[in-house]
Amino acid sequence: MAWIRLPALVAAGVLAASALTGTAQAAPAALGLLQCQGTESVSYSPSIILTPRDITITTSGGFTSCVDSEGQVTSGSYGETFTIAAGCNNLLDSFQAERVVAWSTGDSSTLTVSGSTTAVLGQVVTTITGTVTAGRFQGRTVLQTITLPQTQLLQCLTTGLTGTTGLTTLTLA
Repeated sequence: MAWIRLPALVAAGVLAASALTGTAQAAPAALGLLQCQGTESVSYSPSIILTPRDITITTSGGFTSCVDSEGQVTSGSYGETFTIAAGCNNLLDSFQAERVVAWSTGDSSTLTVSGSTTAVLGQVVTTITGTVTAGRFQGRTVLQTITLPQTQLLQCLTTGLTGTTGLTTLTLA
């Protein structure tokens, strides 16, 4: 009888070890969500007029209200300067870019994104999608929406548009 019990005990031990190993190798917890709201200001130099010309665009964004499922990030900011050929009639081109967001925690995220812009009821709405490719939140997907009012369109015919400020939201999932 002892010979029969030994294989049964060995089999039970193997099953128990397998169960423990399976528990130790469980899938990691899902990444949390980050949602931020804030504003973006854009300035154009020289001003944008009806006829396309090279324009230096400077953006400055601030997320003043962030909800981080990890409870760490409360705000963030970003800024860029780039030059494109633009006029009042062709502000709606698609683009690809890298954007670095500095977080309230002292670290940053590099976002590799593409975007498209549409004009809706006197506003320019830009939708940006991509991935966090470096830094905090690496590997997460990016969705940012920027809504900039264009209330001075008649200036396209005279002195040109020099800039605007609007709302932005960011989600990293």
